[in-house]
Amino acid sequence: MTALTVLDHEDVEWFRAADEMPSAARGAAATLARRIGLDAYRSSEVALAVTEAATNLQRHASDGALLLRVLRTPERAGVEFVTVDTGPGMADVPAALSDGASSAGTLGIGLGAVARLADAFDIHSLPGRGTVVAAQFWARAAGAAPTGGVPSVASGLTRPISGETSCGDAWAVRVDEGGTEGSRPSPGGSAPSADPAILAMLCDGLGHGPLAALASEAAVTAFRRSTARHPEGLLRDIHAALRGTRGGAVAVARIEPGRGRLLYCGIGNVSGVLLGPESRNGLLSAPGIVGQQMRSLRTFELPLKPGGALVMHSDGLTERWKADDLPGLLRHSPAVMAGQLLREAGVRRDDAGILVVKGAW
Repeated sequence: MTALTVLDHEDVEWFRAADEMPSAARGAAATLARRIGLDAYRSSEVALAVTEAATNLQRHASDGALLLRVLRTPERAGVEFVTVDTGPGMADVPAALSDGASSAGTLGIGLGAVARLADAFDIHSLPGRGTVVAAQFWARAAGAAPTGGVPSVASGLTRPISGETSCGDAWAVRVDEGGTEGSRPSPGGSAPSADPAILAMLCDGLGHGPLAALASEAAVTAFRRSTARHPEGLLRDIHAALRGTRGGAVAVARIEPGRGRLLYCGIGNVSGVLLGPESRNGLLSAPGIVGQQMRSLRTFELPLKPGGALVMHSDGLTERWKADDLPGLLRHSPAVMAGQLLREAGVRRDDAGILVVKGAW
């Protein structure tokens, strides 16, 4: 079984394509790298890579945006950027990554240098549709080879509604180390296994703006502090924590690679999809508002699909996306998958949040 490694993600800022984007992103990247303890040389490499990526978006992409954030393990911290654009895409990604490759109609200038500077680099491009790039930067000695980064089995993205800086959507993931089999939440329900598992949560705070963000932040805190191991127990703890807030829609998943199964429980308008190489299973949520009106809970159990992924997203993404329209999607990292689905299905009139869990089975 693949090691169940997850990273904490601290979103910093989205940078939109504009004349000042490369310089603004460069300054923020350098400051962020120094703040988390990267040395001056490595911080300058992070700033250079972010500048190259931002410049590519500005010069060659449509509706480009760059997310800059911190990645954390219990022992160290790194920097990640994710870029998303709506075209023109690249017909030949290897050529675009080669030194000196560029043209007026493709996104390719400097990407080879970015890939060399990064410890982990992933790109998925669809001609005529758009490109998503994700790159990780961790501490390493000057001139040293890339470390390979820290491959997390989960990643997600949140983006506020146009014109605002606070996002009412939030997500969190953690590992349940197991040890003993848990109890059934209700007669006939499945008990958590004794094997290690991934717990994943996505919350869409009611409405948008700072008050919605407060509700989602409360959900994340409750999810991380709860000792519950079953989705229903976690949802009850989150429900209690959201009383006094606007409340929200919340879904919780438990992925058990050892048992080859998924346990999923949701309340409100959060979409869940279990993707396989040749299948798509929708996951149902019950009506209600967590923190206000939450009826009886029901957990759905499905077998995990080899080579598949779990996708959870708010209604800031439409449900009309199809994995078949995104060839090669399942071969990419959770961060790039999340970016492509946000590009494909995200709407500007609402906060958007998406979480992808992949590679744990």
